[in-house]
Amino acid sequence: MFDFISFIPRAVVQGIPLLLGSTGETLTEKSGNLNLGIPGIMYVGAISGVIGSFFYEQSPNFAPLPAILIPLGCCLLGSLLMGLLYCFLTVTLRANQNVTGLALTTFGVGFGNFFGGSLIKLSGSDLPSVILSATSNAFRTSLPAAEKAGVFGKLLLSYGFLAYIAVIIALTAAYILNHTRVGLHLRAVGENPNTADAAGINVSKYKYIATCTGSMIAGLGGLYYVMDYASGVWTNDAFGDRGWLAIALVIFTVWRPNVGVLASFLFGGLYILHMYIPSGMNLAVKELYKMAPYVVTIIVLVLSSMRNKRENQPPASLGLAYFREER
Repeated sequence: MFDFISFIPRAVVQGIPLLLGSTGETLTEKSGNLNLGIPGIMYVGAISGVIGSFFYEQSPNFAPLPAILIPLGCCLLGSLLMGLLYCFLTVTLRANQNVTGLALTTFGVGFGNFFGGSLIKLSGSDLPSVILSATSNAFRTSLPAAEKAGVFGKLLLSYGFLAYIAVIIALTAAYILNHTRVGLHLRAVGENPNTADAAGINVSKYKYIATCTGSMIAGLGGLYYVMDYASGVWTNDAFGDRGWLAIALVIFTVWRPNVGVLASFLFGGLYILHMYIPSGMNLAVKELYKMAPYVVTIIVLVLSSMRNKRENQPPASLGLAYFREER
């Protein structure tokens, strides 16, 4: 029989990086910036956190709180710098957003692999990986009542603190976008920057803040993947295509971060579905199961192109540079 009790927690853990990545990209796209550099930003956020925790674990006075705060600070700083670079190129210099995003992804992966390889050499490990077990244990510490609460505890209380923060961030982002003046201004910038500018809204300011904030949130997704999902093990090129799936989730959720909570868990479940459906020795069938998240992504993209309602469409100025002189 299908084991839902063990499947659901693993699906959630798989989905958290997607949730953080899609939430960050949703905020970015609401400002009119199409940031295809999210995979690279997640990579940089992860390796920045790994660098901080690697050197802290070398110190003799290891403590759980600094072991959490140092990687978090390094991750947010690295992701912020990537967001600032993207904004400088696309908002200030008005470079093509698609090309800039793809360049950042290539740069981010190369940056992560370079410093990841350097850390592997410094650690003197025989394996092509960096293992940060102590830091990972601090990140993965679950609520004390998780083991005593039975099935309820395993399904809802057995995750590290970043998983709950990811859900809170997504719900908070949805509230800000739909129920605050800041969210209204941000949506106005994404829909029609000319009108927003005429109304006295600082278009560049909102684009910078939304994109940099979204980059930091996406970077947390990369850190979560290493410290929680991968148990503190960094391996070059281990992220796979999670960054691209996070971008696809933005379309799937119709630019609504609150919907992204359940959608990310759905995609996380599809990612590991092949491990829970028996296929015997038939490897071809198992490979078909592995295709599930990508098939669903293609279907979503096709269906999204058929939506006619205005509220289901992307921001009108998405991917377009704003030239104030043309207002």
